[in-house]
Amino acid sequence: MRVTTAFNMMLALVGASVISVTFAPEGVVVGVRRRRARHRCPCGWKTWSVYDRSVRRWRHLDLGAHRCFLEAEIVRIDCRRCCRVRTEEIPWARPGARHSRDFQDVVAWLAQRTDKTTITKLLRVSWEAVAKIVIDVVADTIDDTRLNELYRIGVDEVSYRKGHRYLTVVADHDREGAVIWMGEGKDHSVLETFYDELGEQRVAKLETVSLDMGGAYKLATDNKAPHVTQCVDPFHLVKLANDALDATRRDVWNQFRLLEHPKAPWWKHTRWALLKDEADLTDNQLEVLHQLRRRSSSLYRGWQLKEAIRDLYRLRWPSQAPEHLDWWLCWAQRCQIPAFVKLAKTAKANRERILAAVELGLSNSKLEGLNSKVRLINHRGYGHHSAAALIAMVYLCCGGITVELPTARALPLSK
Repeated sequence: MRVTTAFNMMLALVGASVISVTFAPEGVVVGVRRRRARHRCPCGWKTWSVYDRSVRRWRHLDLGAHRCFLEAEIVRIDCRRCCRVRTEEIPWARPGARHSRDFQDVVAWLAQRTDKTTITKLLRVSWEAVAKIVIDVVADTIDDTRLNELYRIGVDEVSYRKGHRYLTVVADHDREGAVIWMGEGKDHSVLETFYDELGEQRVAKLETVSLDMGGAYKLATDNKAPHVTQCVDPFHLVKLANDALDATRRDVWNQFRLLEHPKAPWWKHTRWALLKDEADLTDNQLEVLHQLRRRSSSLYRGWQLKEAIRDLYRLRWPSQAPEHLDWWLCWAQRCQIPAFVKLAKTAKANRERILAAVELGLSNSKLEGLNSKVRLINHRGYGHHSAAALIAMVYLCCGGITVELPTARALPLSK
């Protein structure tokens, strides 16, 4: 068997033939040529004309202990459709890549399952190359149809780096565990970019969007999709209630601490009894609440207000929600606890969006789970040098992308 024939069978390159094999100091250099005669631009336009020629190498999968490189003549063409000179499209590598398509697919498949350090040691490639490969594979494989048939979506932000660096995450409530869009930042212009990418026809199909209580996402939705029903995520409202209760506890503790009262440490350690779910309280924590009730403390009234807002989402009949919320707003506005008076003003301004979430039963619980995955992906990579690299990794792991290994495409050996 000829060497070129053996390498044709081993490499199984799509649309290419092996014409030479050289053992060089840097590794095995396999000369290849494309099988089609006409040159094709990445836009799809085909031509016979050539602007210029050059020889290029692509890193391929290792052959045992030796690195393997593909070497071929590549031409640039004057594309009439693009109205500029472009490098032709070749079947064994993606446009602009310096690694073969098989090598990139293996890297992407591993990136879905392990950390970058493992990939760099296994395939003898740099961190920067892994990040570039993931971006290229995602750009080549992500499907625009993921944005079709969207009716109920959730929007939330996730922090990915110190210094208030955020990503906006959009998920489909009707599709399990899939990120459909991500953008850098958390202001209204980021979400407006998502609506612009959807287009008027797909935006018109949207029915409901669940958001936080911030004004940025509300402004973007009001501007780009005013017909959509907006729902305030229950988690954010309950979190604000917990924050108001904790702020009240700190105020009370500081009052006793400044007076050098001997009971000051006791007020400090009431935190978990106040913030913990009522059903999970221990006997000692229940005793703390009983003592607060006997002392007629503002902390106990704050705890009652916090539990009452949680009861809004425990109602047996959603039709009771407007009456319950109005009752809570009246109570909170008259409670004389500054943190809860402020919370009541915020809740009153978002009353319709809060009730819409109760009526439709929507929450960003799926998004919170996805945000945990995003943080895990970020930590697994020990941070990413850019938001684009992290977004590509999230799309790869949570965007429903399936990477096919070269072994699945290999030709079977003849008997």
